[in-house]
Amino acid sequence: MIKITFPDGSVREFEKGVTGLQIAENISERLAAEVLSVGVNGQIWDLTRPIEEDAQIKLYKWDDPEGKHAYWHSSAHLLAEALTELYPKIKFGIGPSIENGFYYDVDSGDEPIKEGDLSAIETKMIELAAQKHAIVRSDISKTEALQRFNEKGDEYKVELISDLSDGAITLYTQGNFTDLCRGPHLANTGQIKAIKLTSIAGAYWRGDEKRKMLTRIYGISFPKKKMLDDYLVLLEEAKKRDHRKIGRELELFTFSDMVGKGLPLWLPNGTALRLRLEDFLKKIQKKYGYQQVMTPHIGNKNLYVTSGHWAKYGEDSFRPITTPEQGEEYLLKPMNCPHHCEIYKFKPRSYKDLPVRIAEFGTVYRYEQSGELHGLTRVRSFTQDDAHIFCRPEQIKEEFVKVMDIIFIIFKALDFENFEAQISLRDKSNHEKYIGSDENWEKAENAIIEVCAEKGLMAKIEYGEAAFYGPKLDFMVKDAIGRRWQLGTIQVDYNLPERFELEYIGEDNLKHRPVMIHRAPFGSMERFVAVLIEHTAGKFPLWLTPEQAVVLPISEKFNDYAQQVSQQLSDADVRVIVDDRDEKIGRKIRDNELKRIPYLLIVGEKELENNQVAVRRQGQGDKGTMSVEDFAQMINAEVNKAMNV
Repeated sequence: MIKITFPDGSVREFEKGVTGLQIAENISERLAAEVLSVGVNGQIWDLTRPIEEDAQIKLYKWDDPEGKHAYWHSSAHLLAEALTELYPKIKFGIGPSIENGFYYDVDSGDEPIKEGDLSAIETKMIELAAQKHAIVRSDISKTEALQRFNEKGDEYKVELISDLSDGAITLYTQGNFTDLCRGPHLANTGQIKAIKLTSIAGAYWRGDEKRKMLTRIYGISFPKKKMLDDYLVLLEEAKKRDHRKIGRELELFTFSDMVGKGLPLWLPNGTALRLRLEDFLKKIQKKYGYQQVMTPHIGNKNLYVTSGHWAKYGEDSFRPITTPEQGEEYLLKPMNCPHHCEIYKFKPRSYKDLPVRIAEFGTVYRYEQSGELHGLTRVRSFTQDDAHIFCRPEQIKEEFVKVMDIIFIIFKALDFENFEAQISLRDKSNHEKYIGSDENWEKAENAIIEVCAEKGLMAKIEYGEAAFYGPKLDFMVKDAIGRRWQLGTIQVDYNLPERFELEYIGEDNLKHRPVMIHRAPFGSMERFVAVLIEHTAGKFPLWLTPEQAVVLPISEKFNDYAQQVSQQLSDADVRVIVDDRDEKIGRKIRDNELKRIPYLLIVGEKELENNQVAVRRQGQGDKGTMSVEDFAQMINAEVNKAMNV
């Protein structure tokens, strides 16, 4: 017998070799019907995999990310099985689950797969799912695996197997289809009920632009058809909210191949919006004792060798810039933190000086693969609202709480009130990809966990998601249509101060090492603006929107009065424009509502006589008539309330 410990701490005994599915069946038939995967000692397993020793387990259903992961991973294999039947010569790259659904990278040879083929592939997937084939896991030696996939002529799988260690290779079989995979998967294909293949894209093999371009087929699946129908409605809404589309319509930003891929150009409207965001954060930071700094866009390569960024991210950086001086190399700045370490270091520090809080809207550069670029959410040049706090170890918790407070202020001002927190810690079994001592890591991880507990923040712990130099607290925000975005982040770092030999003189008159806290409430200005656009559908908060009001004269003879109103409002710090086109008032109203301007001010004979405006609110209709002065006061009161959250 073995002991199984459940999440509530209760312990039950089962026969050795019991599976997650059998445990679920022992609890209730309903649970067994709903469970999709099982957590065993922190790892996600198939429900049918035998448990051979005492274990802590957790059963995952659809509402759990771990449940969806198994569901969509199995759906990717179902897609591959369908493709094998429809395209006998097809070869497979990788087919993982993703945040919303799954994809498979395939090489269909001389028979290209097109958007028009997706419907037939879906039909075949549904036909195969109905056969309810068991998904069976088997261990295999590296030699056997290489022989098997060499015989199939699948060079992509052979390359993947060659990179694996013997003893760590598993196959999954369903019906007549077998794939190389570490899992986990569903118990059988019959659990996959509703399927939609959403798009096709190109993807270089292993993300290398010098390798072959494969076909990436995206899809999503659900246990019920209604869930799929609801998702497709959501997908249509997401298309309407696409920040690239709205960015063009509102003239916020653009891209130019002449300038370079992934290098955004901020237009006047977008620049004004972005600067208001920056000013908002600067105002908050000033209250919390931050000092603004500025650093160059490049740095000596040795700076990033010292910090460890070159070893970890060198391949993702732009190539080094060589100078006429022998052996001298510079990099386009991939991170701001090494520069800030040198700012801290420029003069001696006492314990009385700490904490030192320095902030910068610093632009950094990463060489993202061209196939991965996407609007403002994935670019090669972006500006971080970066700040670094250098403090004494006993100050960590207080400083961490203050950063959390700043993030909460920003989320409230921008109506991001539906969010989750995630504590990202080291991988339990692989410490090689991180820098620093185990002792420092344990101190940093414990500090974050304790702060969240003391603050009453229910944070999910994720192992393996830490930065290479320290653990972090990430905030996952849900937007207006329920999508999750990772925005604010806070990281505790004992390692960079060690690498840069940062010091302060303590009360004991001896040298001590400060602790470094990294924080970026927005994350990057580019990605944050993209998320904000899609969250609001371009209808920004009044304090942030490029134009707060537009004056609409009902005919040409009221143009002068419209300009007079505009001047009065501008003098009262209201952002306003005039639409004096020779168009009917109905057309002007429609056009300006499409521009998402919050207030439309209509002026005619009555308004001219009384120095008034007829007010129309975006999405709410007519709000009556009021004096220009009263309207300005109303706008400023609304803005001040939002800005002083």
